[in-house]
Amino acid sequence: MSDSDDLDLEGGDIQDSGSSLKKKGGLRALLPTILKFAAIGLAALIFIVTVSVITYNIMNKGGKSQTSVADPSSPYIGRRPEYAMYTLIGAVTTRTKDVTPISVTVDMIIGYDMNDQGAAGELTGRQYELRDFVRRYFTSKYAADLAPEKEEELKREIREQLNTRFLDTARARIILFNRLDVMEVY
Repeated sequence: MSDSDDLDLEGGDIQDSGSSLKKKGGLRALLPTILKFAAIGLAALIFIVTVSVITYNIMNKGGKSQTSVADPSSPYIGRRPEYAMYTLIGAVTTRTKDVTPISVTVDMIIGYDMNDQGAAGELTGRQYELRDFVRRYFTSKYAADLAPEKEEELKREIREQLNTRFLDTARARIILFNRLDVMEVY
């Protein structure tokens, strides 16, 4: 090859097979790179999710609940919460719903959160309404409903009624019976 072949002395087009192809530019050149990074990102996301699911299942022992029912006599039971107690309701005596009425005397205590400053005021302000609530509640029960083995159910039911229908801002957390006497009337 001579030097004149490489130089374009006549101003004409050089007919070189490599120059006939146009160079790629713009978005066409960027598209494979974008697709490559998107595929790498998608693969990384799938890997992270897979590792997270496997780790979660190992930590939860295959999805089984880690909550266990502890023996109440165990020394490793956590501290029970402390409650402030409202005791001003006093003893309420009423009769049951039975055909032959049975006398019921109740001295109920309401436990509420220690840091709830408004609860004491609300309970004190509703003292007479609380006494009436206790009277009506036990008047609507049969003597069989007041058996000692049903006491926890009674406490739960009273707590729910107080919290949902009776109290505005205060919340009863625990109900205690200082006295719950069920006696036949002669």
